[in-house]
Amino acid sequence: MQRMQEADLTDQVRRAGMRATPGRVAALDFLTANPHCTAAEVHAGIAEQLPSLSMQSVHNVVNDLTEKGLLRRVDAPGAARYETRTDDNHHHIRCVVCHRIEDVDCVTGDAPCLSPVGTSGMPVLLSADVTFQAVCTECVGAWEASRASTA
Repeated sequence: MQRMQEADLTDQVRRAGMRATPGRVAALDFLTANPHCTAAEVHAGIAEQLPSLSMQSVHNVVNDLTEKGLLRRVDAPGAARYETRTDDNHHHIRCVVCHRIEDVDCVTGDAPCLSPVGTSGMPVLLSADVTFQAVCTECVGAWEASRASTA
């Protein structure tokens, strides 16, 4: 994925009503090129560029950017992950071995693409987050071998 120009990222942050701090711009740039990263991975990815930026600051940055709609939080086992793809209704597929996450386009395209069965006390359904669990091509051999050894 091609990285955005810093000026474009700065404008994007400002249009969202926030100051375009170096940490916000760097995190947005990193996540544009590296979707589905944890806050710790973002911190590691921008540490050389911003060595004084603390882990807590990165958590604050990704939370702020998520709140303003510039990032989407993906709740995954272990730690939340973040991505810049916020303009559509899509889902995720996660390898249960290496934990890599990829985007999967929604068949219907419109949110919500699923509805709960029955009734609930929540009449306005906004979205449905779907994460498929799978085994990627890189991990399938080891996964099959581990299943055979436990059979």
